[in-house]
Amino acid sequence: MRIAPILIFPLLARLAAAQVPGPTAPVGATVTGVVRDSIAHSPLAGAEVQLVSSAGSPRFGRTAISDSLGRFTLAGVPDGRYNIGFFHPLLDSLGVEPVIRELIVEGSRSIRADLATPSPARIRDAVCGAHPATDSSAVVVGVVRDAGDLAPAAAVEVTGEWLEISFTRNGVVPRAPRLVATTGENGWFALCNVPGSGTMTVTASRGADSTDIVALELSPGAVVRRELYLAPVSLRDTIVKADTITTARRVRTGNGRLSGRVTSAAAGKPLAAAQVGIVGGSQTRTNERGEWTLSDAPAGTRMLEIRAIGYYPERVAVNVVPGAAPIRTSLSTLKAILETIRVSANRPLFVRDRNGFQQRARTGAGRYLDSAHIAIQSATLTSDIFRHLPGFHVQRDADGFNNQILQNNPLGACLPTIFVDGRFLPFTADDLDDWIRPDKIASIEVYTEVNTPPQFREFSRMDACGSIVIWSK
Repeated sequence: MRIAPILIFPLLARLAAAQVPGPTAPVGATVTGVVRDSIAHSPLAGAEVQLVSSAGSPRFGRTAISDSLGRFTLAGVPDGRYNIGFFHPLLDSLGVEPVIRELIVEGSRSIRADLATPSPARIRDAVCGAHPATDSSAVVVGVVRDAGDLAPAAAVEVTGEWLEISFTRNGVVPRAPRLVATTGENGWFALCNVPGSGTMTVTASRGADSTDIVALELSPGAVVRRELYLAPVSLRDTIVKADTITTARRVRTGNGRLSGRVTSAAAGKPLAAAQVGIVGGSQTRTNERGEWTLSDAPAGTRMLEIRAIGYYPERVAVNVVPGAAPIRTSLSTLKAILETIRVSANRPLFVRDRNGFQQRARTGAGRYLDSAHIAIQSATLTSDIFRHLPGFHVQRDADGFNNQILQNNPLGACLPTIFVDGRFLPFTADDLDDWIRPDKIASIEVYTEVNTPPQFREFSRMDACGSIVIWSK
């Protein structure tokens, strides 16, 4: 008799639960779909999808946000005629209106309605005018914002530059075209008819406020989107002591905060003691977990440089703004990069004539060293060549290993841009020593900032003061 209550209580609980009304399924159809970025060929997350009644239908609306895979669901949609579209900051930076499509719902059946940004060809035609099918030129669009409050910045000049080389009867003729656009009230800009392949640079400026120079990779018929953040730059004088040499240096500073992590590309392991810093600004080193933080970085769009011994240096454009996400970078070993270059750089021994060294040497615009001049110096390391070259010295930092080749000019010592076999390499002296030995050098060209040929200027550098051009045997 004492067992009965134990059995009755669960039964009563189940009966009570059965009498409580549960959530009812929404009446009507379910509209699902995926929002895609036609430029990046990937799903578009965070799009605000809206479905509203079209003219003449009873008033109704639904809203959903696309997930990380671009998916959205709108449930409980009654029969009727609707318009469906989406909003996203990407549309603002592209300078296009939301794409609206019509949708008819009948019989409470599920409906698939995929959405996408306009194709690159349609955007290019809308922004720059109609193009013939054979035209492969690209367009660069974006929005310039204030780095402090992230508001759109009007009346900002956005400058795009690239290098063109023409082969004529008189030789190689370099040219550096330039396009300038001014942002509207919404901060939007467009640079039309830029090359359909290669690299170009963009920078934004308004009075004393500016961004760093940012490199963009182009492809035929592409629409390249780039957000730029504008901020003033403060300069601070610092004293750098290395060995017996003391030099004054002006660095860019600010109150921006940036953090990140550096790992090796091959194994994904953290890189400790890697040097991280804003180009021309504050520097720091990674801890044992590969993590780093800059608390005095200049605000705005800046170039971040990451270096580690034995690894190829990396430069990336970053936005120093409130709430900036951590920057994650992976460095490849010099050995991996060197093997790739050597495989693709096989060429006949007469390449020195073909690359124009002798022709430029006849102009006398720079200083030119052939293999005979280099052999006379009996240098053990490539950086030793510049230790004894007038107008240069090699400086070592406080850690004793990060050597820098410095070029003297009237304003003080500065870092020349280094090219090897025509390719810009953001190297320290140590990197250069690892990359190429003196006995493997066919010739060297040295230029000051004033007489540097256009093909040996690195437009993404704010602190360039000349160039060193090395040709291998």
